[in-house]
Formats: sequence, C-alpha cells, structure tokens
Amino acid sequence: MHVNSPHTEREREREREKLRVMEYGLRNGGVLWWTMVVVVLTCAVCQQPPQLFQVGGKKGWTTGVNYTEWAAQQRLYAGDWLLFRFDKHYYNVLEVNETSYQLCNDQNFITNITRGGRDVFNLTQARPYYFLSGGGYCFQGMKLAVNVEVYVPAPLAPPPSKNGVYITTGIQDTITVVVGIALALDFLLKLY
Repeated sequence: MHVNSPHTEREREREREKLRVMEYGLRNGGVLWWTMVVVVLTCAVCQQPPQLFQVGGKKGWTTGVNYTEWAAQQRLYAGDWLLFRFDKHYYNVLEVNETSYQLCNDQNFITNITRGGRDVFNLTQARPYYFLSGGGYCFQGMKLAVNVEVYVPAPLAPPPSKNGVYITTGIQDTITVVVGIALALDFLLKLY
C-alpha cells in the first residue's frame, strides 16, 4: 500500500495548476502573441505614412526655381519620396555631398538619380541630402538641400480633469494598460 505524503500531493496540485494555466494561454492565443499584436498596432498608429513630394512644385526640376525656398516649406521624414520631373535632354539629378553641393561640383557624385525625367528618390534615413543638376545648371540655381527628420507623433493633449483627477481615455493609455497587463500575465506564466 502506497501512501501519498502531503508534500507530493501539493506538488501534483501545483503541476496540474501549471498545466491549466498553460492550456488557457494556448487556447486563448497566448499572452505573448497578444502583446506582440498590441505593440504592432501601437507602431502602426504612431507612424506617418510616406509621402511623395514633387521637387520644385508645379514647375518641377528646372531653372528659375528657388529650391532653398521650396525646401524650407517642406517637412520631410525618413521614408518619404522626392519626385524629380525634368527634361532629361538638358538636366540630370545627382546626389552629392555637402562640399560638392556648395561648390556645384558634379564630379564624384554619390548617386545618379537620372533615369527618364520622372525620377523618384527614397529618403531612407534621417539626415541632410544634397542634390544638383550637372552641366553648369547648378550655377543657375538647380541645387537642392533637404534635411530629413525622424517622424515623432505629436503628443496627445491631456484629457480634461475632474476635481483635479485626470480621466484617461486616450488610445495610448489603453494600449499602455493592455501591454502592461499582458506582460504581467506573461511573467506570471513563467513563474509556474
């Protein structure tokens, strides 16, 4: 006859509880999976969709446009695109470094963007970019410097207060609470 000690019975009960918790987590998609969904949705809500900017506005990439003024009116973020529209028989578009930009030097360029006169360039990084047209057109003003930024969403206005206590109703607060709960549950599951 085998007698169960209270110690082994407690261990068995604890193992059964662990299995119940794990089964619940697996049946309901798992805490970690839901945490990842919330994080992805948070990033999707906060990110600015890429935009396409036609360099020089309606005139395009040509002489007689103040590109310094045009660039000052734009807010460019990493991921945005520049569209250069121009007559490829006369002009080209070269990405250059700052020194070449200042000197209108079209030698030793970084990238020749010129393809067919309706060419796009992806601003992949937050940094300054410099472009010019060779063949002497840079000296006629065909050069562009843009500073590309990282998109940072504007903070939400604080919610109205009632008797000095803030009422949190924003989506960011909800997401923060959900992520916190998911992480806490994930931690508790690991304890078992």
